[in-house]
Amino acid sequence: MENLPNIKDPNLLVGFETSDDACVYRINDVTAAIHTVDFFTPIVDDPYWFGQIAAANALSDVYAMGGQPAVAMNLLCVPNCLSKETIRRILMGGHDKAVEAGCVIAGGHTIQDPEPKYGLCVTGYLHPERILKNAGARPGDALVLTKPIGTGVLTTGAKASLASDEDYKAAITCMATLNAKAAGLIQEFPDVHACTDITGFGLLGHTYEMASGSGVTLYLHSHRVPLLNGARELAETGIIPAGAYRNLDYVKPHLSVEPSAKQALVDLISDPQTSGGLLVSLPEEQAWRLVKKLHAQSLPGAIVGEARARQEWDVVID
Repeated sequence: MENLPNIKDPNLLVGFETSDDACVYRINDVTAAIHTVDFFTPIVDDPYWFGQIAAANALSDVYAMGGQPAVAMNLLCVPNCLSKETIRRILMGGHDKAVEAGCVIAGGHTIQDPEPKYGLCVTGYLHPERILKNAGARPGDALVLTKPIGTGVLTTGAKASLASDEDYKAAITCMATLNAKAAGLIQEFPDVHACTDITGFGLLGHTYEMASGSGVTLYLHSHRVPLLNGARELAETGIIPAGAYRNLDYVKPHLSVEPSAKQALVDLISDPQTSGGLLVSLPEEQAWRLVKKLHAQSLPGAIVGEARARQEWDVVID
């Protein structure tokens, strides 16, 4: 979109320039609106779980910007062969997840399409001076991740009947979990310099966007990255979705991988995620306190890397 003509508006506080999670538009001195949209094809077979996951994924963009979702519109594409009951269950999953988030679904738009797709267009609100962007990480910051990764590998393994039922169900539950509680804890810290949610570009792709927008080099410590149960075993046997290789190719010109890094972990860091956790850059001492607060609320959280002054590479994996 960078070459398309656009209107300059001083009230547009966050646009698409740094590949942020949503746009933010100032309404007045104390209120700004966050707008985001996200929808995709089924990631799981069960329509109710699909609706929950798609909704949680869309709502996550608002949490990543530091806001609270308020109102949403359904986006639904359905083939003629899809039963009304299946459609109802998709919409019910999205509705229930929105209600959990305190967000009202006020309608939406449906079209016929050979392949089903579902998601939400979400509006949230926050104070204009409390926006969390994916650009702003500073040298000396630590990186905190609030959900384990591996959903792409596990869903790929499940399609081939190679993932255990227990591990697959845990991955589904993780994808359907809102980032609301983690976002609330993050907002308790005054010096959060950058925040993003981990979705289709994987931990690697979203880390690169943060590094590029912030003008720093980010180090990911592969052995510290939390993984969903069963994900590493599947990755070690070569069960890697095609999207992981596209993510790796996208970042490769800006990437350095230390010889000590295990290939399976590099593949998992590249693994495209659905409704993943939040990646937060903040001073190291505050990062440790954030992790403790997350654990006290029975939420996952781990320090997975650090920011340093920009060097030859934008992202380093060790």
